[in-house]
Amino acid sequence: MTTNPPKTVLILCTGNSCRSQMAEAIWNDLGEGQWHAQSAGSRPAGYVHELALQALQELGLPIDSLESKSSSQFENTPFDLVVTVCDNARDACPVWPAADQLLHWPFPDPAYAEGSNEDKMAMFREVRDQIKQKIQAYLNEVGKDG
Repeated sequence: MTTNPPKTVLILCTGNSCRSQMAEAIWNDLGEGQWHAQSAGSRPAGYVHELALQALQELGLPIDSLESKSSSQFENTPFDLVVTVCDNARDACPVWPAADQLLHWPFPDPAYAEGSNEDKMAMFREVRDQIKQKIQAYLNEVGKDG
């Protein structure tokens, strides 16, 4: 029996430091090897936010390979799916010609959370959980193998 290569998804955001990074790690986990997720930013911050990493670690997800990347390095890479997770990324990348499908799932940016560290962490957890729920619903709808 031959196995199909994993479906590919690129998750785009502006800074590629919070939402898209969390989505990449969560998608790779929920996709169970049948999906390969990568993330990038239209104006990458150059780092992954420490609270995003902490939020992922709370779910037991690997974070070692996460790094802030530019969307320009993926411009000619074919993807089965491109998902924008912020309005700025959608506007900066309205057309992704190498993608079979483009979806827009805007999530609040937890990097702008105010208050104590615990208040900020609560916002990261909330956004992480929204992202996880949205990805799980998508995978349930299309099937993990797309």
